[in-house]
Amino acid sequence: MDTATVMQIHQIMSIPGVVSRVLMVAVGVAGLLGAVFVATTRPDAFEAANRQSKGAWVGILVISAVACLVQLSFIAWFGAVAIGIYFFDVRPQIKEILAGNYDW
Repeated sequence: MDTATVMQIHQIMSIPGVVSRVLMVAVGVAGLLGAVFVATTRPDAFEAANRQSKGAWVGILVISAVACLVQLSFIAWFGAVAIGIYFFDVRPQIKEILAGNYDW
């Protein structure tokens, strides 16, 4: 094989790594935004939802975001899961409680 072919193969093989890094950065930014959302939410909403406290969620999201942004390999995946749990489970429930749409 000539060097041009080897360079093309190298470029193609590097695509999954680049995509993975970009996605982790995006998840890290989402985690930081989630921490801001939590910091601006009333603390009693977390108690009403029977969730971790406001401070705990801020800490979880900030640590998870840093792990994703710094790309601490295996730990970043745990952080991505925690950020996903906040956005797809906790935040919708908190929004419903704050809107007054809740079932006792």
